[in-house]
Amino acid sequence: MSLQASQNLEAKPKNALKGKAVIYARVSSVKQKVVGDGLNSQITRCEEYAKYKNYEIVEVFKDDISGGLIERPAMQSMLSFLSKHRKDNTVVIIDDISRLARGIEAHLHLRSAIASAGGTLESPSIEFGEDSDSQLVENLLAVVSQHQRQKNGEQTKNRMRGRVMNGYWVFAAPLGYRYERVAGHGKLLVRHEPMASIIQEALEGFASGRFQTQSEVMHYLETLPHFPRDGRGLIRTQRVKNMLKNPIYAGMIERPNWDVPSRKGHHEPLINYSTHLKNLERLKPKAVAIAPHRKNFDDDFVLRGFITCGECGLSLTACWSKGRYKKYPYYLCHNKACSCFGKSIPRAKLEGEFEQVVRTLMPSEILIKAGFAMFKEHWAHRLDGLKRQFTSMQIQLKQSDKEIEALLDRIVEAESPTVIKAYEKKISKLETNKLVLAEKAKEMTKPVSSFESNLRTAIEFLLNPLKLWGSDNIKEKRILLKLAFLGKIAYDRETGLRTAVPSLPFQVIQMLSDGLKGNVTPEEVMVRPAGLEPATR
Repeated sequence: MSLQASQNLEAKPKNALKGKAVIYARVSSVKQKVVGDGLNSQITRCEEYAKYKNYEIVEVFKDDISGGLIERPAMQSMLSFLSKHRKDNTVVIIDDISRLARGIEAHLHLRSAIASAGGTLESPSIEFGEDSDSQLVENLLAVVSQHQRQKNGEQTKNRMRGRVMNGYWVFAAPLGYRYERVAGHGKLLVRHEPMASIIQEALEGFASGRFQTQSEVMHYLETLPHFPRDGRGLIRTQRVKNMLKNPIYAGMIERPNWDVPSRKGHHEPLINYSTHLKNLERLKPKAVAIAPHRKNFDDDFVLRGFITCGECGLSLTACWSKGRYKKYPYYLCHNKACSCFGKSIPRAKLEGEFEQVVRTLMPSEILIKAGFAMFKEHWAHRLDGLKRQFTSMQIQLKQSDKEIEALLDRIVEAESPTVIKAYEKKISKLETNKLVLAEKAKEMTKPVSSFESNLRTAIEFLLNPLKLWGSDNIKEKRILLKLAFLGKIAYDRETGLRTAVPSLPFQVIQMLSDGLKGNVTPEEVMVRPAGLEPATR
């Protein structure tokens, strides 16, 4: 409080004229408004000043917004009020000059706006005057207030950056997490169920190929009524993409615009880092999925989008055609430039032929027994290989630590910023590889389930793919399309379905079946002792 203002409060003037006044109070955020008592403290002090001046308080305006901004709801309401009561010469009381604004530009703009609306600015902390000395003091205080705001912002950012560098997220909690105070950590991200499990299933499903495209992930989330939507009740593709790319779900923290590279966070991850890297790889532009999900798919046409026209190569569409007494289902080509445009194929005919294709994938009973024994033998061989891989990963982790230490020593000795940046980039890459290796090694230490419990479902599918095709669930039928074939199948109107290319497991089964029938030599069927990969020591 200025000396002059203090003397004015101590000596109450006699015969002071009454006038009308409004109070303007402001805090910087909603949190300060809810948690603290800053607004009421300001209002109380302004009321005391008004009582001393014999002012009648006709309105109180309260803002919870930064002082660096000019556009404020309560400020605009106050200016509108002053303009409507211009004849009253209303006094505007503020607790301190910083409550009006915390920037010289905002201060001058609002000072002028209040005067233009017919208001007079007063405060118990400073006396506003029109002479040069008073304006100099006022502007100096406004500049100091701006400096304090900027300094507070810098200090807050530095503290936040330091916490991010220590592996803590400091912004709004991502969906699936919430903040909780944890001893030794302060506010830490923790799983927020059931959303955490939902997001985990979506991320792991995309990485494994269960969801081939972002639209399929979005469709899965749309089936969950409690998954949050936007204002129009929709789940946007960009939101799904951001979720798939977010490293926080893999337990990592990064802030590139603050020069904070990726690092291990202290919170519990929803997925491991290798799964996150798979998602990033799958987000890169690739060929269209074999059987992509579309909103207009229904239970009536399971092969829509999977069967292509034998003439133009585009995917067949489908529709119901109205007859005299009922509707009939058809597949047809929708390419106007194609000679087969609009020519329909009865659904029963096309899907019947496809069922015969699926039947050709089924192995014989002898092959089933032989295949089961081979899978079991390979399972045991794979377990031995995992033990050797675990030992190799431990050696690689130690080697990575040595390389990182060597690079850190070079950074200390280096003087060129370019060289230092190159070393830091190399260290970041090594840290990422080290994290992936550590996760894989950790997975190998987990108890291994039995052969039967792990591969029962997969083997049942390989031995009887027709079971999925006979399902009443269209999703199971479309899973068959994705798992059993490497690409789409063309349909020729004269010869029917062309040769389908089965997936690798069914190709192996077919090769073994041909060997049993004598169609190929044993050497063509059997894998050489060294395996499919080049021999190593």
